[in-house]
Amino acid sequence: MTAVASNTEFVVTDAVVAGVAARAAATVPGVLRLEPGVLGLVGHLARSGRQLWTGQESAPSAGVRVRRAGGWLSIHIDLSMSAGGRVEEVGAAVQQEVARAVAEQTGVEVDTVAVTVLDIEPGTL
Repeated sequence: MTAVASNTEFVVTDAVVAGVAARAAATVPGVLRLEPGVLGLVGHLARSGRQLWTGQESAPSAGVRVRRAGGWLSIHIDLSMSAGGRVEEVGAAVQQEVARAVAEQTGVEVDTVAVTVLDIEPGTL
């Protein structure tokens, strides 16, 4: 293993945190998909333009908003879920899985994970 200089700084961007959070939330049973909402669509357009300009592709993160303020990290997830689950159980599972995955994969501790269920699709289990 190669040693890292003590003056080296690692920066985990909000886009990376959002990508990890999106993948984690999508794996929770009962979650059908993440929903971008209006703010998410605007952000998606901005990211698409940046991707075209730079040629870099970022991880899909529609339906996820990351906010850092005063040393705090909060993540907001908008999603649709299946009719077979209970909102409280699915929401709590998403909160736990997102916080765990972000901490494990990035080393960044999450202070808050807020989950908004925008739709429950009937006939889905």
